[in-house]
Amino acid sequence: MPDHDLRGMIGPPMQDVFFTLSGGNADLVADAIAHYRDRYARVGLYENEVYPGIPEALATLAQSHRLFVCTSKPHNFAIPILEHFDLARHFAGIYGCELDGTRADKRELLAWLIEREHVEPDTAAMIGDRKFDIAAAVANGLVPIGVLWGHGNEAELREAGADVCLSEPDELAGFFNRPTNAG
Repeated sequence: MPDHDLRGMIGPPMQDVFFTLSGGNADLVADAIAHYRDRYARVGLYENEVYPGIPEALATLAQSHRLFVCTSKPHNFAIPILEHFDLARHFAGIYGCELDGTRADKRELLAWLIEREHVEPDTAAMIGDRKFDIAAAVANGLVPIGVLWGHGNEAELREAGADVCLSEPDELAGFFNRPTNAG
C-alpha cells in the first residue's frame, strides 16, 4: 500500500482501520486487532517519536492551562506511551477509548472527557492533526485548532472546520496565551 494510502489509516478508530484493510471482511477484524495489540503492547509502544518542540510547548502551556489528552488510542496504551516519553506529567488527564471499542469515536470520547472534567466548551480548544480531532472539537463546541506537524494536512483540517492551523509546536503557547483566544 502506498504511503499516501497508509496515512489515511492513522487517526480513525482501529476497528475502522482493520475493516478497511481487510477489504470489508468483518470476520478478520477481531483477529487483526488482537495480533496488532499483542505486538504493540510488547514493542510498538516504544517505537514512537516525540515531535521536536513538543515537550517545551507542553511545559509552557501547562503553566497556564489545564491540558488533557483525548486519543482514539486505548488509554491503557496512551498512558504508558506518555509516561515513557515523560509527557504524562503535563496533563491533568489522559483519555482514550476502551479495548472493546467503547468511545472509539473521538466526538463521543471528547464529550465524555468534557463531562467528567467539567470543561466549559466555550472556553476550551481541541488541538489535533487529523480531521477526526477537528470534527470532535466542532461537535462539542470547542475551538478547533489544526496542527501541521502530524499526519494530516491543512486542506483536511480546514475542510473539517479548523479555525486556524499552526505550523510549529512553538506557536501553541503564543496562540493560547493571547487574551482573545480560548484556553
